[in-house]
This record gives sequence, C-alpha cells and structure tokens, in this order.
Amino acid sequence: MPVQTALNHFNNAVAQCESLIANAHQTLPGNGQPLLPEIDRQQITVAAFLNMYIAWETFLEDALAAFLSGVPPLNGNALSKYASPPDAPAAKRMIIGINRYFDYGNHQNMMKIVDIFFQNGAPFRPHLDSVYSLLDDLRTMRNYSAHISSSTQTALETLALRLLGRPSQGITLYTLLTSPDTRSQTGETIFQTHKNTLVATAAAIANG
Repeated sequence: MPVQTALNHFNNAVAQCESLIANAHQTLPGNGQPLLPEIDRQQITVAAFLNMYIAWETFLEDALAAFLSGVPPLNGNALSKYASPPDAPAAKRMIIGINRYFDYGNHQNMMKIVDIFFQNGAPFRPHLDSVYSLLDDLRTMRNYSAHISSSTQTALETLALRLLGRPSQGITLYTLLTSPDTRSQTGETIFQTHKNTLVATAAAIANG
C-alpha cells in the first residue's frame, strides 16, 4: 500500500469521527435542545474516539509495513533499514515474529520495533518522541473506554487533573473529551487538540 493511501485512510477515518461527534451534538431548531438523549451523545462520542484510536493503530501498521518493504516516504528519500521483506504482508509477519500479534497502540513497543528495523528509528521515532506524553494520554483514555475499573478510573482522574487543572473525581471519558483544553488558544476540546496532533504526526511520519 502506498504511504499516501495509508495517510488518506487515516485522515478519512478521523473526519468521520469528527462528523459522528458533531452529528451527536446537533440541536433542535427553534429551542436549541439536544436532538439526541445524553446517553446517546456520550456513547457516540466515546465510540468515535475509539474509532480514531483504531485508525491511528492501522496507520502505524500500514506505514511501518510499507516502509519496511521498500515503499519510500512522500519526500522521496530512501530510508536506511536493516531488513528487506518482499512485500507488506511479509513485513507484518516479520514484525509480529513469534508473538500472536503486535500492539501498534503501545508506543513504547512501537519505538522498540522501529529502532530494530530502521536506522535511528526514522521516520517514526523522532515524531513519536515529540508527542510521547500525548500518546500516554490517549492510551489512558483508550484503557478506560475498554474497561472501567478502579485503576482505569484513577488513571483518568489523574489525567484530567493534569489537562484541566482541577480535581475531577468521578470524571467520565465523555466529559474529558468534550472539555475545553486549557492549553488551546482557540477553545478546542481535549478531543480536538489530541486529534489535531495525531493528524499532524501521521502526516510527518508519512512525509519521512
């Protein structure tokens, strides 16, 4: 798969996630009341976040397999790599190795694997390093959405305290995602700032 195709698939998936969230928060004409019940808005928003996270994992998988099998980045520069599988499926099998699967959402493992196969982990490591804290945030949110427990709730509350600057006992992922990001100069939500960073990082990786 060309890297541009992988990037396009990711961007299209992200746009669909944004559309889902926007549609879930539409209001009735005239009185401005929400079109959907609150529980629907919550579930659609969290599902859209998970779809974005899955799209990010898929992009990393497709881009890594493409680069490892010899597809050049968008800037056209050759990559210095330590293996030459014949095609992308072979590259994916090589990455999995003797394991049952490879977790592309685990950025620590992702950095280890790109260091094994590419000189200085390029073009992945420099860009993943620069957003390491954000990837930690996303992992915390993803873990909460997959399994709500005392440990994932505590982790989400700790994250909310850092991002929102105030104690947030009992906060839900929906509330965190839709809260204004205090670091944003334009009033973007936590979802929007994290989404924008992922989109920029994917473009940087694809470009090389």
